[in-house]
Amino acid sequence: MMNYELIRSRRKTLSLEITKDHRLLVRAPIGLSQDAIDTFVEKHEPWAKKRLAAMPPPLPEPTAEEIEALKARARTVLPEKVAHWSAVTGLTPTGIKVTAARKRYGSCSSKNSLSFSCFLMRCPEEAIDLVVVHELCHIREKNHGPRFYALLSHHLPDHAERKKLLRI
Repeated sequence: MMNYELIRSRRKTLSLEITKDHRLLVRAPIGLSQDAIDTFVEKHEPWAKKRLAAMPPPLPEPTAEEIEALKARARTVLPEKVAHWSAVTGLTPTGIKVTAARKRYGSCSSKNSLSFSCFLMRCPEEAIDLVVVHELCHIREKNHGPRFYALLSHHLPDHAERKKLLRI
């Protein structure tokens, strides 16, 4: 059986998760027996192995100097991209910020200020454009409902393909 990390909580169901650093997480209800958890993992082992084999190798941890270089590049590249896509979409942010966020590439605040992770600079150009347009679309649609995806699809019909190019 595969090694896994177990997280127990007040949930009602079991779940498997493969992290970006190739760890297998099992989330389980507090009272569930270890045997039931092991049986669940064994049953889903083929799925987990297939997913792990298809994942790209994890990126090495960047040094402080590399992070600063990524931030500098982001501060140059992203304002130009936001300006370009703002003109195309007609959606204008109130501000742009570059962070070293590890869990998400971008966000849009309730006041329509956009934040982007410097790690977005590790992605191909098409993926960077996707994140910029995605966050600009949040200026009009604050959630991921059908109207949001209709707006995103209007400006980037190939957004699903571009999403495959993202990695943190």
